[in-house]
Amino acid sequence: MMSNEIVVNPKKSGKEAGLAPLVLTLVELIRQLMEAQVIRRMDAGLLNDDDLDRAGESLRRMEEQIINLCEIFEIDPAELNIDLAEFGSLLPKSEYYPGKSGGDASILELLDRLLHTGVVVEGSVDLGLAQLNLVHAKLRLVLTSQPL
Repeated sequence: MMSNEIVVNPKKSGKEAGLAPLVLTLVELIRQLMEAQVIRRMDAGLLNDDDLDRAGESLRRMEEQIINLCEIFEIDPAELNIDLAEFGSLLPKSEYYPGKSGGDASILELLDRLLHTGVVVEGSVDLGLAQLNLVHAKLRLVLTSQPL
């Protein structure tokens, strides 16, 4: 039987933990973003009780793992919220409920709103050297929480 517990023995901890705080910050951002989308679907009546139970349990377990890893690396979970100066904070500083407007929006809230309404990003990139175009990439990204 597989265990859901992660065993990590870091050589460094706290501010010396290298990439661990950054990775945990990104995982927490994604966890909160998924939680916001579950709440939006719950409020819209798009989830049955089984779906809601499974999503809630998965989010709870993910949060437990993040807290466990924070303890292992001696990182205060509050430190996972990065202040991005004029862009605001990465995560909400107070309770956030999707669809409700509050004070200064965090990056998480902006991403949640973008996913809810949808956004299309188009662009192209040319890479080259010695005045030779060697790689051309044309991108079109549709980012939404709605089925396409």
